[in-house]
Amino acid sequence: MPTLPPGMITIGLLVMSNIFMTFAWYGHLKFKTAPLLAVIAISWGIAFFEYVLQVPANRIGHSVFSAAELKTIQEVITLVVFAIFSVTFLKEPLSWNHLLGFACIALGAFFIFHKW
Repeated sequence: MPTLPPGMITIGLLVMSNIFMTFAWYGHLKFKTAPLLAVIAISWGIAFFEYVLQVPANRIGHSVFSAAELKTIQEVITLVVFAIFSVTFLKEPLSWNHLLGFACIALGAFFIFHKW
């Protein structure tokens, strides 16, 4: 049975981790009347699953990526997941300046991964 390369496993785990993270950090914004302590407790519960995925992602990923590369991958994934979440769950549109800012971060990722 073929196994997936560590880089693919890392990216898959980071995508799933970031989905949990985004809901933990921003999902409560849709429920503004919920008590703050309840929101904090629920967010911590969701964040647990983020860590269950993120820690092994970084452990596995560090066999093929540097720590700076892992952080860069995580940030790019976070932006993609957040953009989808913002538009679909929070119903907040992204404007040209958001997209331009995201593009600047993607340009930064290019410099991290480009071998000079």
